[in-house]
Amino acid sequence: MNEENKITTAYTDDNIRHLSDMEHVRTRPGMYIGRLGDGSMPEDGIYVLLKEVIDNSIDEFKMNAGKRIEVDIDEELRVTVRDYGRGIPQGKLIEAVSVLNTGGKYDSKAFKKSVGLNGVGIKAVNALSSKFEVRSYRDGTVRTVKFERGMMKDDTTEDTQDENGTYVFFEPDDTLFKNYRFHTDFVETMLRNYTYLNTGLTIMFNGRRILSRNGLEDLLNDTMTTDGIYPIIHLKGEDIEIAFTHTNQYGEEYHSFVNGQHTTQGGTHQSAFKEHIAKTIKEFFNKNFEYTDIRNGLVAAIAVNVEEPMFESQTKIKLGSLTMSPDGVSVNKYVGDFIKTEVDNYLHKHADVAEVMLQKIQASEKERKEMAGVTKLARERAKKANLHNRKLRDCRIHFSDVKNERKEESSIFITEGDSASGSITKSRDVNTQAVFSLRGKPLNSYGLTKKIVYENEEFNLLQAALDIEDGLDSLRYNKVIVATDADVDGMHIRLLIITFFLQFFPDLIKKGHVYVLQTPLFRVRNRRSKIKNKKVLEDNKGTKGDFITRYCYSEEERLDAISTLGPDPEITRFKGLGEISPDEFRNFIGPDMRLEQVTLHKNDQVQKLLEYYMGKNTPERQNFIIDNLVIEEDRPEEEDIN
Repeated sequence: MNEENKITTAYTDDNIRHLSDMEHVRTRPGMYIGRLGDGSMPEDGIYVLLKEVIDNSIDEFKMNAGKRIEVDIDEELRVTVRDYGRGIPQGKLIEAVSVLNTGGKYDSKAFKKSVGLNGVGIKAVNALSSKFEVRSYRDGTVRTVKFERGMMKDDTTEDTQDENGTYVFFEPDDTLFKNYRFHTDFVETMLRNYTYLNTGLTIMFNGRRILSRNGLEDLLNDTMTTDGIYPIIHLKGEDIEIAFTHTNQYGEEYHSFVNGQHTTQGGTHQSAFKEHIAKTIKEFFNKNFEYTDIRNGLVAAIAVNVEEPMFESQTKIKLGSLTMSPDGVSVNKYVGDFIKTEVDNYLHKHADVAEVMLQKIQASEKERKEMAGVTKLARERAKKANLHNRKLRDCRIHFSDVKNERKEESSIFITEGDSASGSITKSRDVNTQAVFSLRGKPLNSYGLTKKIVYENEEFNLLQAALDIEDGLDSLRYNKVIVATDADVDGMHIRLLIITFFLQFFPDLIKKGHVYVLQTPLFRVRNRRSKIKNKKVLEDNKGTKGDFITRYCYSEEERLDAISTLGPDPEITRFKGLGEISPDEFRNFIGPDMRLEQVTLHKNDQVQKLLEYYMGKNTPERQNFIIDNLVIEEDRPEEEDIN
């Protein structure tokens, strides 16, 4: 290379920068709260901010200081949390909320088994909020400190007659959390989990009371969508609580917690539970059962309290601790000893429950053996197909890649037809987005046994692509996205895929991994020269091309776009995914893609829902269809949204 072509960037003292604690959080928010997001997903940052504040109040409750927490989120999306604990020591109030690595949790005398340990959480809330206020009520005085984007603006102390405790107000910074909003379902689930783990605690959420009297037993009763085949076994010990039952659903389902923190990705405590519950039951019956047969249909919850727990990230969703305390017994042994003693005793005392459990295990064993030949053939076929599988266009990063920082972004689109899968394949991010192409409408799997998963080539290849045959521990994609046309056939395919998951892998949906891709019904665009709206022109000043375009996902959005971009805009109606060019598709599967999460609520009875919608044409369903049938007159092409 010629000397004149070399470009050297100066590297001087001016390049060395020091960021304050608050500046560092704002510059690198992912290090502290995971992802930003807009609140449409339960792992989005605004819920992490709320959790970090509530964690501190929960720690007060755990130290027998304050049995009530009040949480309010107003219409302006501003949050207040008030507890009635001891109140943050007022002399260190500013440091406690604005200086990293500062907090009371380093002192094990004050907080024995706390969630918040790193002196980071509340500071991240402060730094990532446009407005933040904290008040400490202690013994007749209240100190109030106010911040804006991490910068202190006011500090006052005055007398008060209010009860001791801490008040926190924050407003997430909308320059970071774009178009955010709180979804009540996500917040309520978080708060209910806190009450399940802390019996005696009352949380008031926007004036509504949330509490639990029976701990993990309440959790299973509230979340199970299939009835247990025997009463929930609920056992408590020092620093450990478990609850479990068997259902007639396929697979296993676990809820795990550490110090009140919902560890959605499990960890050492959940692994210990899975190992020892199977081992104990096997030894009780003194039969050579397979662990998978023992755990098939198991729905369980475990909560442990650990001194100085180690989590795999600041978001604390997976426990990494090997011991119950720095100098204590291992997590595996502690959980194992408890289960061995208590579950064995329970089964000896409740012979009726043990008999039902035995019948369930034997039924699972019988079905597995009946499938053995089919399973072996299917695995061999899938192994060969994976070498040259045209159905799967894989990505480079997977959810099961433990140390990859982008593993949460890993997703797979399930599409139908070559044209749709072709558009997505050409538009996708090859690092994090895979595509699985269906040949046509998949089989209606309602009422069928798991044998069909291995006999049906598409189901077997889909199971292999997701790597969920033995449970979700090896799941390859964080988001399983159903991407079908927004017409009657597309809706039917969507239902058939979801039925398959509900029938054989319900935990995939219950753990929040299944989504439906929302794609636009219309494209509305107009020439810049025709647009009179000055704000629209200003907002699109940096965009290229003669046209300004709006993609519309509903009739309401279409009408709004017409009024914004008029007069006489050009309107295109997309009848299928294959009609959307790869260049345009990039707009719909990028970081801001619209996804609708498939969820199950505690009142959803899976088998009854599947029987009604996917079973034989019952008179009840026929009457429902007739009563709700809407016949629309033909309309001009650009107004047809069916």
